[in-house]
Amino acid sequence: MSIDARFRITYPGFALAADLELPGRGVSALFGPSGSGKTTLLRAIAGLERWPDARLIVNGETWQDGKAFVPTHRRPLGYVFQQANLFAHLTVRGNLDYGARRAGAAAARVDRERIVELLGISALLERKPERLSGGEGQRVAIARALLSGPQLLLMDEPLAALDLARRNEILPYLENLRDTLDIPVLYVSHAADEVARLADHLVVLDAGRILAQGPLAETLARVDLPIRLGEDAGVVLDAVVVERDRQWSLARVDFPGGELWVRDSGHTIGSRVRVRILARDVSITLERHEGSSIMNTLPARVAEIGDEADPALALIRLHAGAATPENAPEPAGAGSSAILARLTRRSVAWLGLAPGMPVWAQIKAVALIG
Repeated sequence: MSIDARFRITYPGFALAADLELPGRGVSALFGPSGSGKTTLLRAIAGLERWPDARLIVNGETWQDGKAFVPTHRRPLGYVFQQANLFAHLTVRGNLDYGARRAGAAAARVDRERIVELLGISALLERKPERLSGGEGQRVAIARALLSGPQLLLMDEPLAALDLARRNEILPYLENLRDTLDIPVLYVSHAADEVARLADHLVVLDAGRILAQGPLAETLARVDLPIRLGEDAGVVLDAVVVERDRQWSLARVDFPGGELWVRDSGHTIGSRVRVRILARDVSITLERHEGSSIMNTLPARVAEIGDEADPALALIRLHAGAATPENAPEPAGAGSSAILARLTRRSVAWLGLAPGMPVWAQIKAVALIG
């Protein structure tokens, strides 16, 4: 199951060329700066604009090619915008009823109670949209889209109009959807923290071009992309909670290549979690140092040294736990994980860093994000 898409779109002063092969389940994030073509691509996938040089096949069904074009109203998709766009004259229940009526033959496979529970809106059903907070309104909008029985859910920066508190309120619900939905989700965002927390697959766009696409962890660990994340550069690791230290409110998580102590967020032993390590929080030393406040120190090898936008800085890809031989920077395997470090060029030269070199990675901060 997959999404196969090809679009060639041209406007005055802008062109988009996109060839995508996306998984048929999970969240694929379309990520890039404003004006990179994210929303244009999403609208093309929705069929809101028709272009002659296009192909779209969703889990084996052709929605668009050189011969056929399925119009938007006949495409089994849900679309969630930046604004909730709820019907003001209807209650939450009425808005959900509207979505359910669009399901048609797909209504039999839609579990309304489950969707309402997943999005935490059962207490809101009799309210009008004017009595909802921004986060509540977006959750209702997502529920309405899901009740239409879509085979594909499109989300165009659904958190962009919310303040930080409302964003943090809605993110756990989006994580629940990611983990339980059997349909693919295309999620547009320019916020690196949202992408790190929600995405399984990442597509990086800039100026109408696809710069990279692939599994989230692999793509975030690349140091060769022309687009730079600045202070947001870093990796996401899948880990398992294996120990809790209640005295110090810490938890130990294991991942391929090592272990880390993180703040205890209440996850039970055996829970699968995501941890995010920013490159700015990683330093490199040639020997392991004792008597330091940095608790997370991992053996690693230098895999690659890349450029940063600032000529004084370099981005270093490390393989934590890697056992690759000297001067053989192979991809991280089953027993290792990629980690990024940002150093000054002067530090790189002073340490004599080179691909294949064994080092120690000192990790000053780790965020448990899901």
